This record gives sequence, C-alpha cells and structure tokens, in this order.
Amino acid sequence: MPRFRNADRRDFMKQALAGSAATMMLAAPGRAAAAPPAGFGPLKHVRTSLLDIAYAEVGPAGGLPVLLIHGWPYDIHTYADAALDLGGQGYRVFVPYLRGYGATRFLSDASLRNGQQAALAMDALEFLDALGIKRAIVGGCDWGARTACILAVLHPDRVRALVSVSGYLIGSQAAAAKPLSPDAERRWWYQYYFATERGYQGYAANTHEFARLIWKTASPAWVFDEAVFSRSAAALDNVDHVAISIHNYRWRLGLAEGEARYDAIEAKLATFPAIKVPTITLEGDENGAPHPQPEDYRTKFIGAYEHRTIAGGIGHNLPQEAPRAFARAIVDADGMADF
Repeated sequence: MPRFRNADRRDFMKQALAGSAATMMLAAPGRAAAAPPAGFGPLKHVRTSLLDIAYAEVGPAGGLPVLLIHGWPYDIHTYADAALDLGGQGYRVFVPYLRGYGATRFLSDASLRNGQQAALAMDALEFLDALGIKRAIVGGCDWGARTACILAVLHPDRVRALVSVSGYLIGSQAAAAKPLSPDAERRWWYQYYFATERGYQGYAANTHEFARLIWKTASPAWVFDEAVFSRSAAALDNVDHVAISIHNYRWRLGLAEGEARYDAIEAKLATFPAIKVPTITLEGDENGAPHPQPEDYRTKFIGAYEHRTIAGGIGHNLPQEAPRAFARAIVDADGMADF
C-alpha cells in the first residue's frame, strides 16, 4: 500500500518524539469548491449490536484503515474531498453516518435514541469491530472529534494515530454544570434552546434552516452553495435525528438521562484522561463555534503531538473547508506513528 513519505516529514517526526510540540499557522492549501464534491459512490452497510450503519468507503482494500467521523449538523460529505485525496494515496477510508443521520438506522424501535458521548463512541468501536478492523487512524470534527478522542483514551491499541479538529473535546455533566463567562454562554445559545420543549419543536419544524444557520455562524467566511448544503442537509431527515440531537445537548446539561450500560465509561471520561497516541490537532482561524483554545488542551496530549492552525478564513467544518490540509494531517499523523 503506497503511503508517501519524505525526508522533511521524517525529520519532523523525530523532533516530535523527542518531545517538541510545534504550533504552526498554515495557509489552507485548498478550500472546498462551490460545486458539490465528487460523490462517494454507493453506500455500504454493516450491523452492530444496536445499529445498521450506512457508510462510504474509499481507497484500496489493502490500504491502511482510516476512520473519519462527522459532527452536527453535518454529514459524511464533511470528508468527501479529503477521503478521495487519502484514497488516492493508498489509504482505505471509512466514513460512517452517525446514529440519527443519513441511512443509519436502529435495529429496534425500543432502543433509547441516546446522543450521549459514550454511546456515540461505542458505535464507532463496534463499527470497527463489525468490519474486522483492528487498528485505524481516526479523525474527527465536532461531535466526531469528541468520539475520536474517546476512542483514543479508551482503546489506544485500536487507534494508530489521531487527528482532532478543535483538540480535546471530551466532556462531563459535572464540568458542564459550571457556568461560563457571559460571552461563552451566548455562543451556546442553541444548547439552551434545545433544553426547552419550544426548542425541540422548533428544531423538528425547521431542521434544515437551523442547520444552515449553524453552518453560517460556525464558518462565517465559508461560501457554500445550495447544492453543497442540500446534499448534507438530506442526512438530517433521518427519523431519529431530532431526538438524538436534542438528547445529546440535554444530556450534557444533566437534563436527560443516559444509559446505565455507559456509566463506567462516563465515569472514566469525567476524569479527563490524557491521550497517548500520536496526535495532530487542527483549528481554523475563523471558527465561529464554541471551542477550546489550543493552549487549554495542550497538556491532554502526552504522546507525539503537533497543533496546526489553518489560515485563510477556515471555520468550524475544517475538513470540508480545507480538505487538503486535513488529509495532509492524516498522512503526517500516520508518519508520527512510525517513530
């Protein structure tokens, strides 16, 4: 399987393992085009204990596995261009729809439409298990970055390397109970809206327009056209999307119960354990969504590590706005794992 290397990258990896953690400001080597990215082709399906998961797969069957996890209110097309880039370099890329998105469905009507962080992480782990993938490079943005970080914490043997947009996003109900500054609270307006019945009904009635507003405010400089938005917004028509989205934000505030099966996992996550696997964190220079600052989470990464801020008006949905920068981070994180 071709995985391209060069002398400069090897030199950097040696420095990383020696304990240096460079912070870089990089110009985005490519913004997402206004037209829709190339399609993934027909979706595939795999069953886990709870779900029938729909996913896209790109790249050669023998390639090193890469799992890319999308967030809210986005979908697998967050990674359309980056996945094609990585597939062309010989990686085997898997991009699943989360529970509540696209063609992913629960196997039972009796299952709680649970959006808590541990549930989403276990979905990802069971996805790898169902496909027989023992170890993968894992990348994520938004909810997907949180899931990727949790996998790296709980199962470092399954994560060859990590690329996390906006860094360390693991949370806890106890931490979420602490008030933030007024400006920070304002940025979370939709979380408090979702805590109300009005918010639940409002999101159900206006899901696409709500998503469009989030896209615009989270990525104020990203110029996307209607075709790009509509392709992803269709994934929000999943019958379980609203319930899972609302549960996710209510659970964070302790306003909705999780499931006992995840209690032990949440207890461990509430200690905010450090991540040991080789990691590159990414941040757009114009991220309009609530997010931590790189200096606030640096100590949570105790293995080989680098942070990159991508310049050029890059917002929250970084993998779609700067796909080549994201794909390069996956390749470079893979290189870090070789040392």
